[in-house]
Amino acid sequence: MTSSSERQNSSDTSRIVYVTCPNEEVAKRLSRGLLEQKLVACVNIIPSVTSLYLWENAIEESTEHLMMIKTEQKHVAELTNYVNQNHVYEIPEVISVKIDAGSEKYIDWIRKSVKPL
Repeated sequence: MTSSSERQNSSDTSRIVYVTCPNEEVAKRLSRGLLEQKLVACVNIIPSVTSLYLWENAIEESTEHLMMIKTEQKHVAELTNYVNQNHVYEIPEVISVKIDAGSEKYIDWIRKSVKPL
């Protein structure tokens, strides 16, 4: 049973977007730009994640910072465009995941924090 402070299928529109960056400076710069435009409610920057990936037919390994971004579906396209235009990577990672359950108050806060369309 779900408590009144949680809800299942609580959001058809709230999203977590993941973006990796080479360092904290780039992650903070992108975060501030997204927050200033009210495209996002919150960005957590998780330092020192190890990424292994294929690049130009070789396996690469690097230490990156992971941005965990809370936003609404209506802003994912504009957020993606912003990251693509302002990121230092040739092909930045921008992956959106639906939030299907969680704290009702927190999800409501996300909705109220971003700009309306």
